Amino acid sequence: MSRWLHPFAFLLVALPVAFTHAQPPKEEPLPVKTAAEKLDGPPLVSAKAWAIADGKTGKLLWESKGAEPLAIASTTKIMTAYIVLTLAAEDPKVLDEVMTFSERADKTAGSTSDLKTGDKVTVRDLLFGLLLPSGNDASTAFAEYFGGRFKHEGKDEVAKFVAEMNRTAKALKMQETKYLDPHGLGNNTASARDLLTLAFTALKNPTFAKYVSTRRHKCSVTDADGKKREVIWNNTNKLLDIEGYEGVKTGTTTAAGACLVSSGKHAGDHLLVVVLGSTTGDGRYADTRNLYRWAWTERKTK
Repeated sequence: MSRWLHPFAFLLVALPVAFTHAQPPKEEPLPVKTAAEKLDGPPLVSAKAWAIADGKTGKLLWESKGAEPLAIASTTKIMTAYIVLTLAAEDPKVLDEVMTFSERADKTAGSTSDLKTGDKVTVRDLLFGLLLPSGNDASTAFAEYFGGRFKHEGKDEVAKFVAEMNRTAKALKMQETKYLDPHGLGNNTASARDLLTLAFTALKNPTFAKYVSTRRHKCSVTDADGKKREVIWNNTNKLLDIEGYEGVKTGTTTAAGACLVSSGKHAGDHLLVVVLGSTTGDGRYADTRNLYRWAWTERKTK
């Protein structure tokens, strides 16, 4: 047999491929059109759930999926602060107590007050570190420090503090709320309407209202070697950059999305707005402001 291939031998190999017909793409049916946009009603938002209440009475005014329990991230810290300030209301000296930051607090993941093991700081100042930069470490420190003051079952002080968080939620009739930790890194859940209840209750405390409306706080802490240093905490809540808004708390995790509990006043009308599960950090502010504008217009016209 010749070692040279027949000049047309390649066609015998190529023929099966050359004459193979490609299958036409499958054409999926177009989705049925939804109804035309309504010109009335609340604005479209990215949030999974939202609720609006009268800031003076706490009455629920409007909501969308407002009773659905959802992950709430660092809005958890409203309850953490509320419990500490409830103790302070009973004994004002609580705010001047000096706490020593533990290693457990220091190693708490996520957003931080940037304090270190052995640092000494007053309760009064650390509440700023909890509520402004949303310090998860500060949450752990408070739970450790105050947990033993509550007569709850638990393996340690943090567990006892969390039990007090749940007891308080039950007392406030927050029926869709469950706390597993003092900071929100885990799967703490609540409904938008429950967070309105908590915000309304907490804002009755003028000290809490002052904390959550503060944009920046400077204080001095003493480290383990006795040296003092200055720390500066900035509020994560961008609504405070706009006149009329007075807090309350941001929250962001992968599970929760971007959340915001807020208080706003316009022309003497005070409202509270909660958005849970907005798609982006900036989106929660757009959602919230659109809900305020719509709600204030509704209140003015009706």
